[in-house]
Amino acid sequence: MSQLISNQTFNLERRHESNATGIVVAAACLLTVGVVMVASAGANLDEPVITWQFWKSLFGRQAIFSGASLVAILIVAHGFHRLFAWRPGSWIQPALGFYLATAGILAAVLVPGIGVMRKGARRWMQVGPESLGLSFQPSELAKLAIVVFLAAFLSSSTDRIRSFWKGLVPSCAAIGIIVSLVGKEDFGTGALLALVGGMMVVVAGAKWRHLMIFAIPAVSGLVYLVLSRPYRVERLMVFRNIWADPQGAGYHPVQSLVTIASGGLFGRGLGSGVQKYGYLPESRSDFIFSVICEEAGMVGALIVISLFLLLMWFGWRTVRLSHTTYGRLLAFGVTSMFVFQALINIAVVTVCAPTKGISLPLISAGGSGVLFLGVALGLLVSVARDCPDVSDDSQVSSELAAQEAS
Repeated sequence: MSQLISNQTFNLERRHESNATGIVVAAACLLTVGVVMVASAGANLDEPVITWQFWKSLFGRQAIFSGASLVAILIVAHGFHRLFAWRPGSWIQPALGFYLATAGILAAVLVPGIGVMRKGARRWMQVGPESLGLSFQPSELAKLAIVVFLAAFLSSSTDRIRSFWKGLVPSCAAIGIIVSLVGKEDFGTGALLALVGGMMVVVAGAKWRHLMIFAIPAVSGLVYLVLSRPYRVERLMVFRNIWADPQGAGYHPVQSLVTIASGGLFGRGLGSGVQKYGYLPESRSDFIFSVICEEAGMVGALIVISLFLLLMWFGWRTVRLSHTTYGRLLAFGVTSMFVFQALINIAVVTVCAPTKGISLPLISAGGSGVLFLGVALGLLVSVARDCPDVSDDSQVSSELAAQEAS
């Protein structure tokens, strides 16, 4: 019997270590795809892919941030998720501090002179001298902050979320503040934060009659954010028939479909795409999946989608196997944020959803987005590496009973 327990414990630990390893491997593959495809999509007449100043080149920046993201995953994976767990009775709450600091940064970026205006939106903040060209999007940090805070806060008490005033109101207020700060300049990310935050509240066990009270204000807020910018309304109207104005308002979605269709089954070949030469806007960021379809074909696109599904599966296993409410909520939040961001991006480029400025996780060109996603996935791996005592004991007990019966 002792030998059986020893063998089963070893098998369970090995399985959970493989779960964590699977997340890392899937993320590493996506990061590699990102570096290669950003270099390929950027190989046009705008700027050189590689220069003697490696860190300033398109390929160099993406390679550096992708490498940093992978390092972040490996470092944060060593139990860092415990640092943000709620501390009952303590005035020091790292998750709350992280949330408040992020909200402050989001508010600061809206101030002229602090936030950097690009492409008609004030979403960026300069980091260091302008000569370095380093900036980051606080909205990427907000994705991590809202998930960490809600996971810690909602798990601080077994019945907190069942209370309207002590659980649901603070949670919805936290979501609303972040969404309002982000959604003003970046509706796509704001809607993503609202979706994932709301799902975490539901999964935590909020009462439906309480949730209905917040439904109308939440929907009204999102409608206001859409109507507050004329171009957002225009995108909704164009989505009804993108071919009505293919050279004007419908140019983005039309060119995306043309790019996807031109790839066929096996694609034109890496680096051989033609739509990136001034035809497809944002080919290195929001519409990079279209470039993947053109150069790698449907086969390459399915491989990328399979990597996302694989990471989702490992994330869902982590949710099921985690033995703490905090771990389950954190894993659920990180996995949902990652999966829905990928789903929305692919839906946009395939014209299954109106055009939104949401990047493809770990693949689209970017620095802060890739790096903060690495930190988030590191927290997911950290949860996965915690062996679930309750689940393990029940499985070992059932197998012991079967062994004794035989």
